[in-house]
Amino acid sequence: MNGVQLILVIVAAITITGLARRRGLQPALVITVIAIAASFVPGMPRLELDAEIILGVVLPPLLFTAALEFSWRSFVRNLRPILGLGVVLVLVTAAVAGVVAAWLVPALTLGTALILGAIIAPPDAVAAVAVGRELRLPGRLMTILKGESLINDAAALTLFTIAVAAVAGTHTFIDDAVLLFLYSAAVGVVVGVALGLVTDRVRAMLRNAGLETVLGLVLPFAAYLLAEQLEASGVLAVVAAGFVIGGRSKDFHFATRMQERQVWGSVEVLLEAFVFAYMGLQASFVLEELLDDGGSPWPVVGGGLAVLAAVLLIRPLWVFVMFGRRQLSLRHLRRRMDADARFRERFEAALAQREQRGAVTFADWRGLDLRQSAVLSWTGMRGVVTLAAAAGVPQTLADGTPFPARTEIQAIALIVALGTLLLQGATLPWLIRRLGVEDPEEERRLAQQVERAVAVQRDAALVVVQRFGEDPPTGADPGSVDRATRIARRQVEAASTAPDPEQHDAATRVLVDLRRRTLAAQRSALQREMASGALDDEVGRDHLEQLDHQEAALEARAQNRL
Repeated sequence: MNGVQLILVIVAAITITGLARRRGLQPALVITVIAIAASFVPGMPRLELDAEIILGVVLPPLLFTAALEFSWRSFVRNLRPILGLGVVLVLVTAAVAGVVAAWLVPALTLGTALILGAIIAPPDAVAAVAVGRELRLPGRLMTILKGESLINDAAALTLFTIAVAAVAGTHTFIDDAVLLFLYSAAVGVVVGVALGLVTDRVRAMLRNAGLETVLGLVLPFAAYLLAEQLEASGVLAVVAAGFVIGGRSKDFHFATRMQERQVWGSVEVLLEAFVFAYMGLQASFVLEELLDDGGSPWPVVGGGLAVLAAVLLIRPLWVFVMFGRRQLSLRHLRRRMDADARFRERFEAALAQREQRGAVTFADWRGLDLRQSAVLSWTGMRGVVTLAAAAGVPQTLADGTPFPARTEIQAIALIVALGTLLLQGATLPWLIRRLGVEDPEEERRLAQQVERAVAVQRDAALVVVQRFGEDPPTGADPGSVDRATRIARRQVEAASTAPDPEQHDAATRVLVDLRRRTLAAQRSALQREMASGALDDEVGRDHLEQLDHQEAALEARAQNRL
């Protein structure tokens, strides 16, 4: 593969993405189908990248952007289902898929089949989250999907490392699988948090939006590479760094936040488009490798389809076991609340007190209903980690002999990845609409959340305005202070989007100073509400972005006035 081929693929993928969005289609599916067809064009050269490049270049930015937009408190509140899907289900899927593959594909031993199982175990929630956001899935369902995608890759890659070492005859850093996973997770998180804090401190000293954005772009790659050098989880290091930076974003300059949103949004679109194109372009070449091995490819294809069927079945069974038990518990709770009014009062009072003091619970008491569980069970599309892990299967064993069944492993992994993407990805929007999963209370809840966000900003701003009038800056003209406070109060009450300062320079300076203070107070108030769980993350981020635009307008108009 040369640079020209890579650029052409990227340009074509971005173009297809734009055309698909314009026509209301799913870009991932369109890109994949076109790429599969293109791979069979005679003379088409193979686009092939090392696994280290895919994992070290493509994966960190995608994980980092997801963590930036995800609340740590929401992650902890839904920790039980997230761990159940992101860790336990990954292990169950790897085991079941491995057994099925070893049984049906003669070339695979139990060891090599377990490698295959680890490769195809982690779903990629990118496509599912995109569809869910467009079709307005309930907030908790989206939270579980996002949280699962942040940790399932770490579990799968750790299992993959252990399985490869066992088959190849090499040694891992720690021989005990459980201790290796604990070390990998703990050190990965420590590395991510440490680099996130250091980056935050350095960015505070730079005071330049361009330099701060560049440093932010470097962070996920640095966290991933450093953790991998320490033989820890680069995935968890990137996620931890994203949580740190995302939680401290309110302290950055508004220009930095606005610039980063645009940059990370562009990077995300670029990488996602490339990954789906890369998946599709491998189809004909994997089939060619099977034919070159001299045997019939049909046992491998048949085994791959059977593994695909097993993967499609495991997730629904697991989801309904997890959330079905939760629903039974909730029904028992509701019956008890209906029968015992005193118990109901105590229960609701305890929930209200917990929410007021912002307490974190490790298990949200609410469950998913049957329709929501059905949607969650059908969001198992495989993606970039499956491709990278398949490419990362070694060429040889420790003694120099060829790695057994490497071609078969890669072929079945591609069948599962493409199969889940085309089957689940194509039918997920239909399933959501058919089941009517949209929460009937979602619109009302969203309206309430928006009202709460507006009220929080208004109250915080009015407090600042009042304090400003009572304790104005030293040397400020009393007339300018009075005029500024009256203007600011009117703007807050009217929820205006930009100040309209007086023509006089002195009054303008005082008003700009006051508006900066009110915006900072509003931003902090929104962050507190989001952290406590009282304000939805999505609504909170929308209003934080509006505050940044207001501050940008304030700075521009102030410069023009002055």
